Amino acid sequence: MTALFTMTMQPGSKWSAHVGRGKSITLKATGDGANVSALFFHAHDPAERYNMPDTLKAQHTAFLTRGNILMTDQGQALASITEDSVGWHDPLSGYTTREGTDEKYGKTTYQDQRNDWLRSGEENLKVELFRNNLSPRDIGVPVNFFSKVVCELDGTMNYSLQETAERSVTIRTEMDMLLVLSNTPHPLDPSAQYPDASIVVSVADAEPVSDIDPCVLHCAENRRAFENTWNAYALLKGAN
Repeated sequence: MTALFTMTMQPGSKWSAHVGRGKSITLKATGDGANVSALFFHAHDPAERYNMPDTLKAQHTAFLTRGNILMTDQGQALASITEDSVGWHDPLSGYTTREGTDEKYGKTTYQDQRNDWLRSGEENLKVELFRNNLSPRDIGVPVNFFSKVVCELDGTMNYSLQETAERSVTIRTEMDMLLVLSNTPHPLDPSAQYPDASIVVSVADAEPVSDIDPCVLHCAENRRAFENTWNAYALLKGAN
């Protein structure tokens, strides 16, 4: 596939965009310790957005990888993970805050460090939401791409470092989508060093979805979510 758009997110940076249905969005990490916190909304009705509980419950999982889909709170398939060389992405742990960032990495401010100050996921997500006519009330639990968190039987959540340099994940948009990204540390990462991995984002046209698509066949709940999306878009088509 030929990329229609490519950009690089530096450590601590943020980005958002409206991406049409039928696109492939590839995130590629350039170093270990990478973490990209991502929020997903239906572009035409942001009140419908990625729903973490439904996504995990329906697919009987506590992490995301190839074959999984991101479901909305309306039971539709918002996006699918079609390719993944990492194998484990965390959907549970949330994002970093200003207070936590200062405590772990040392206090920095824009006034003192200018663009070298250390940003938090919460601040980045809020800024991008404002840019898209949303508010802090619209922040949900993001997907933390490239991060692995293992849930033990007693409920303990343990961060597990995995090699991510030169690894990538590809997300196919099943609906017109507002995507919000923050290249900021994972909140459970024990390292005292702010990650220095940049993320290459590229967007291309995706292949049409078929009935034998691995994401459709992953489980019965996935197929129902796809059918809900297909039916919704069928009603939007004109006579021609």
